[in-house]
Amino acid sequence: MSTKTFYLHVIASDKKFFNGLCQTLVLPLEDGEKAILPHHEDMVIALTPGEIRLLDENGQWIYGVVGSGFVQIVNNRVTMIVDTAEHPDEIDERRAREARERAEEQLRQGKSMQEHSHFEASLARSLARLRAKEKYHV
Repeated sequence: MSTKTFYLHVIASDKKFFNGLCQTLVLPLEDGEKAILPHHEDMVIALTPGEIRLLDENGQWIYGVVGSGFVQIVNNRVTMIVDTAEHPDEIDERRAREARERAEEQLRQGKSMQEHSHFEASLARSLARLRAKEKYHV
């Protein structure tokens, strides 16, 4: 591992999204984005559903959409654990639009606080998936 890279492991509930050396990682947070570079200070970060971008050791950008989760940074090793992770070409646009419509309808119906939070998260996930699909035209 060079001084210009760090080890990154991205794990979703159903697959490994990425495992290897990375130069840059951009994460979705509640209040914007955060970039992780080699030798970042150790910390744990909560993620919100949204787009991730990573620059691998060969200088290639890899894009994805993740659900909720967290990132742990320790000794130049980054582990991201998320409920879902998809490359833009894996996103089913029709399903994402239907999920957005269902979540918006449920939010309009005024459910309990717990249900409201669940449907807000569903809406955020579907919007992130649709943005990535449109942005990368795959």
